[in-house]
Parts: sequence; C-alpha cells; structure tokens
Amino acid sequence: MPVSALSPDRLYHRCDPQTLSFETTDELDPKEDSIGQPRAAESLRFGIGIAREGYNIFALGEPGTGKYTLIRSFLDKRAKDEHVPPDICYVKNFEDDHRPKILMVEPGSGKALEKDMKEMVENVRRALRAAFENEDYQNRRQSIKQELQEKQQKAFEELQKKAEEDNLTIMRTPSGLSFAPVKDEEVISPEEYEKLPEEERKHLEERVQELQKEAGKIFQQIPQWQRKIGEKQKELDREVSQYAVGPVIEELIKKYEDNEKIVEHLKDVEKDIIDNLQAFRQPQGGQQNQLQQMIQQQMGGGQGIQEADADSQEMRKYHVNVLVDNSSAEGAPVVYEENPTYQNLIGRVEHQAHMGTLFTDFDMIRAGALHRANGGYLILDALKVLRDPFAWEGLKRALKSGEIKIESLGQMYSLISTVSLEPEPFRMKIKVVLMGQPLIYYLIRHFDPEFSELFKVAADFAHQMDRNEKNQNALAGLIAGAVKHENMHPFSRGAVARVIEHSARTVGDGEKLSVHMQRLTDLLREADYWASENGNGKVEAEDVQKAIDSWIYRSDRLRERMQEQIDRGIVFVDTEGAKVGQINGLSVIGLGEFMFGRPARITARTSMGKGSVVDIEREVDMGGPIHSKGVLILGGYLRARYAWEHPMSLSASLVFEQSYGGIEGDSASSAELYALLSAISKIPIKQSFAVTGSVNQHGQVQPIGGVNEKIEGFFDTCHARGLTGEQGVLIPESNVSHLMLRRDVIEAVEKGQFHIYAVQTIDEGIELLTGMEAGEADDQGYFPENTVNGIVYKRLAEMAKKRLDFMKPAVEKEGE
Repeated sequence: MPVSALSPDRLYHRCDPQTLSFETTDELDPKEDSIGQPRAAESLRFGIGIAREGYNIFALGEPGTGKYTLIRSFLDKRAKDEHVPPDICYVKNFEDDHRPKILMVEPGSGKALEKDMKEMVENVRRALRAAFENEDYQNRRQSIKQELQEKQQKAFEELQKKAEEDNLTIMRTPSGLSFAPVKDEEVISPEEYEKLPEEERKHLEERVQELQKEAGKIFQQIPQWQRKIGEKQKELDREVSQYAVGPVIEELIKKYEDNEKIVEHLKDVEKDIIDNLQAFRQPQGGQQNQLQQMIQQQMGGGQGIQEADADSQEMRKYHVNVLVDNSSAEGAPVVYEENPTYQNLIGRVEHQAHMGTLFTDFDMIRAGALHRANGGYLILDALKVLRDPFAWEGLKRALKSGEIKIESLGQMYSLISTVSLEPEPFRMKIKVVLMGQPLIYYLIRHFDPEFSELFKVAADFAHQMDRNEKNQNALAGLIAGAVKHENMHPFSRGAVARVIEHSARTVGDGEKLSVHMQRLTDLLREADYWASENGNGKVEAEDVQKAIDSWIYRSDRLRERMQEQIDRGIVFVDTEGAKVGQINGLSVIGLGEFMFGRPARITARTSMGKGSVVDIEREVDMGGPIHSKGVLILGGYLRARYAWEHPMSLSASLVFEQSYGGIEGDSASSAELYALLSAISKIPIKQSFAVTGSVNQHGQVQPIGGVNEKIEGFFDTCHARGLTGEQGVLIPESNVSHLMLRRDVIEAVEKGQFHIYAVQTIDEGIELLTGMEAGEADDQGYFPENTVNGIVYKRLAEMAKKRLDFMKPAVEKEGE
C-alpha cells in the first residue's frame, strides 16, 4: 500500500494554552526545586541519610540539569536540623614548636577564647608589673642583693684585717687588687721600700703572695655567691609571678573547665609565662620597639608581627588561631568550594617575609574547605578537583583516613628543605558530594579502584522527562518560581505553552520535556527582555518566539554561509529531476548548543566485481566506525535478498560528494542503499526528495537523531529555490513522535508545497523515490518483473553469469 504524506497535525506536538489552568504565572505557587529527577532525588535522600563510611555521593548529569540546585536544596533542609559543629582552633605546642596543637571548642567559643587569651596577656602584664613594683617585693629583692654585698664586704674586711696585721693595705688598681706596705698609716714609697732590711722585704713579699691567694679565692667565690643570689631572685620572681599570674589563669581554667585540652593548654601557658618573665617586664612601647616598627614599615613587610606590644613576637605564642568560627552558624555547614585546589581543600601554612627571612608559626595556619565543612557537607565539582594535580589524591587520603593533615606540597614531595610546621591532624566528620558529567564518573570508576570505596552512592540526573499533564504543570510551576526569583514580568499561559513546546523541541522529542534548567532560565530572561522592549506588562507567546528567533539569529552565521554555498551552486544539491545512483542525504552539524541540518549529495557507482561495497570515506580515513558499520550492513542486505542462489558479483562504491570533513553515524545508510539500488537497476531517483534513516540487514528503516533539523535543512534549500509541491523528506516511521518542526515548514505542508513521509521499510521508500512498485518476493524468493527488486535481482544475476563466463577460460587454461 502506497505511503501517504504525514498530515500537518503530526508534524508538531502542540501544547494547547487552554489546558493550562491559569491566566498568568502570578496565579501559580512558585516552585524552585528541580523537576523530573525522581531517581536522583531518591539517591540523594539515601546518600545523605546513611551515616556510614564511604557513602559519599557522586551526582552525575549533564551541565544545566539542576544538579547543584537540587543538591543544595536537599542539604540545606537536612543541615538546618543538625547540630552546629565545634569551632576549630590551633595553639602553640610549648613542648614542640613545629607541631601546633588543635583545640575543639563549643560553637562560637573560638573567638571568645581568642579574645580571652589576648586579654589574659594584658592582665598578666599588669598583674606582674604591679607585683614587681610592690614595695614588699622591692624590699625582699633588695635584701637579696644586700646579702651578696654583705658577703663580699665581710670577705674583704677580713682580708683587710689580715693585711693590716702585717702592715699592709689593699689598693684597687685598673688591673685588680694589690697590696702595699704602710708605715704610720701611710703607704711607703718605692724608695723607702728599697731601704727596708732585706729580711723585712722578703717577709712582706711572702705575706703579699699569701694575701693575693686569699683574694683570688674570694674572687672565685663571688660568681658562686652571685649564682646563689640569682637563684634566690628567680625563686622570688617565681613566687611573686605565681601569686600574680595564678589568679588570672585560674579564672580562665574555671571558665573552660569542661574542656580538658583547653585546661591543659592554659597550664602550659602559665608555666611558659613564669619561665619567660623577662618578656612581660620589658617596658611597653619602648624605644627599641618603635625602632623595629619603623624598620618594618620601611621594608613593607609583616602585617601583625610588630603592630603592638601585645602582638609582638613574644606575645604571639599565647594567641589562639581560630581556623573555623561557627558563631553565626545555624545547623550543620553546607560548603561549596569554587576553586578546589589542594590547599583550598586541605588547608595551608602561610609564610611571611620578615627581616630577610621567611617566618611562620601556628597563627599562620589557614583552614581548607574540609575544615569549614566539618560536621556537615561539602559540594565539589569533580572536573575542577581532577584538574589540580594534587587535589584528588589529597581528598581521597582525607576521606580514607578520616582526618585532615595539613602538609606543605613542597615538603611532602621533598621539593624544598625549609623546615615547616606539622599541625596536629584533625579528625573530621563530613559528607562529600561530587558533581560531574557521566563520562567523568565512569572514567574515574574504571581507572581508580579506590573511587567505588569512597563514593558508593550515584545520583543519576536525567536530561529529559515524560511530557504529560503532571510534568507540564510542574514545569509551569518552575517557570513561576524563576519569574518570581528574578523579578520578571509574569508569563501568560500562552507564553508558558510556547516554553513547554520549545522544551520538547530542545530534546528533539515531542513526547518528552527538557529538564535543562539553565537553558530554560535563559529563555525566560530573554523573553522577559523582549516583553520589556515591546512595552508589554506580561510576557506573551510572541515574546518567547522572539527570544527563540533572536537566539537562532545570533548563532546561525555558519549555517547561513553553508546554505549560501548551496544556493549559489558551489555545493551541488539537486531539488528537481531524477538521476541514477544519486540521492540527497541529510546530516546534522552541531555548534555548541545550536544544531542545524544540511543536505548532502550521495552517489553510488557499480560494476562487475567480487561482491564488495567500498566506502570511499572509510578508505581515506574520513569515515567513523559507525558509518563504516552502516555501509557493511548494506552488503549483507544485498547478498541476503538478491544473491541467495548465485554469488554477488558486484563491485560498488559510495561517497558523500564534496565532503571535506569527517563523516560519522549511520543515519545515511538508508539513503546509501537507495542510491545503490538505483545504480544497480539503472532506475533514476527523484531529486526532489531527501532521505534520512538507518537500515538493518532486513531492510527495516531505523530511527535517527536530529530529525527536525534535517527536515528543516532540506526545506530551507527547497524554499530558497522555490517550492514546487513535489519536494519532501523521507524519515523513519519511529521518528514521527519526535517531530517538532518550525512553523514555516508546517505552513508549507498545509499548503501542499512540501511533504513529509514516514517509512518503515526500504521497499516503501524506494517506491516513493522511483515511482515504481518495489515488488514482493514469491514463495521461492523471486521478484516480479518490471519492479525495482525484480530489476535489481535480474541485474545481479546477469553480473554473476558474466563474471562466471569471464573466468571460464582462465579455469580451463589452468586445467590443461
């Protein structure tokens, strides 16, 4: 039975505005969550709910399908009912400077502790000054000094007494103590000394030597006396400082008594203060400190290193570095890291140039996203994580170990020898959600064996949903939500219906709707713009169509240039007449989100041969594997249908004429088969038709993609040359449900100027293309004469006979 052209109502799946139960979107309850993702939503609900190791989530889906919106919505709802995690702080380790300690405090207490410690430094300074300036302390210190002086005085008095017994006196000289003889309480001169009897001089010299030895012993004892006095002074200072510092520290210990690590740290601080009292006894804002500040300003370095005495190098060690402050948090944190480098994920230790050297301490430790998301959820873009050379391995290491260890990359890989900090590792509790395209998910899963252990939940986001009344109403609610959120003009129901229709066209299926939220929102914004330009108080269907047309116009410069090449006859495409072995095929070209169809001439040439069909595109490496597969299927079809009782002695070649780029896909295999049948039978094909559709070995025409763009591509060529009423396109029957054609194409069909035929088999298509009956095989497999199939069978049989006759002389010669 001849195939009839499709009626206009089958070329477009219209959304009747009357089926929408509102006048404008202002009447609808706004919906801001993603729609059409029940599978992904259930996966997210499960992954977020299960509190087991390794049950992190990978959300896979195409960009713009609402992954982040839905994930964020689920996480925010869950997180607001969960506990706020503790603040994370780092403090100095007084036992090992290179290994700062971590403190976990109640939410909001980190900043309070930081403030308390700064106030403690000032309070301790004031208390120590008061204690050391106290009269009682000064008296006791003076008495200790006096004790040393008394010991020294007593020793020298005894020495002087012994000297006087021998008529000697002690004299202080630049070189030390010396002894000189006296007479009548007067030191005798050298001349008088020489006049003394020799025995007396000898006696005096002996006594001088003895006294000098005793003086040397006294001088040897003085450092020992000074050390003992110093120890007594230190003991006094310790006693006084404990009395002064103790109450200040004890007040903090009492305030934070519920946190053992804080109490332990405060005790270490107290001990360090007492051991380093000199730093607190230096005058505040002295000349030396001012000089250092001037030098620091001239060199342009070191924020916070010499800003004030309380922030001086000596006082920094008592600070608290609040890594994560949850004072303003409500519920568990939900963190999205825009730039997930290794340091932005794991944290880092900063360095500062100071007086020509690099300086660092615990106060320069900075938090990573894992710290900020502790106790909650972390959202990451998988591709961005993989782009950083170390981020992926660092993230896996943290998830496997359950702790965050801040390490310098240079130190980790032995690239630098500078000694850096090794902060105490931090035990984390976190749920990580990765987002990425399906290809990334399957590649990681295939090549990284650890991936399946760490990300056990896959949330698969669809890019389309069924087009039914429920989903259309849901899409209308989503449109209303976007309109309200972005403060747009209200959309009329006609405008919403046009958006729904365009959503179906976007996915290339009249029975489906796109869930590409980004593309939808862009269309709403652009339609709102055109409504404003037109002075409309609401967005109408015409504004939506204007937005669609404007987007196409901005995108289709290359399509116009290619169409111009056809119109000028530079690219050969016939739309009239009939030719043997030549047909119009259809292809689709994608330029980002913009796709358009383009007709292409396909030709076939045949001769006697060994039964092969040569794909010229494949022979020159311009054809992809799927296209080559389609050509090979043609050989199977020909042999099974026409060469079942004799060898197929055909040599044929197929080519896309004027093709200067790669060819991929099997959507032209039916057109190639029609061209082959025409070349074999010598029956011309009407050039007013273009064909698309793949074929299997049984001659069934199979569905293809881009059917709307392909039809419109050939229509544009015919329209430019003038519609004759004979032109049209053959498509697979199974593609009819995908039709969402442009309005001008439908109008041409309504006027009988253009036609769309849906075929199921090659026989149906060849009848339309040639105007001849295809012919059905009888019980014995023979086709009627004067039919396309009968002529093809006859021509192949003749080729087989001629080839056999041609080969007979060679066989007989070999037999001789």
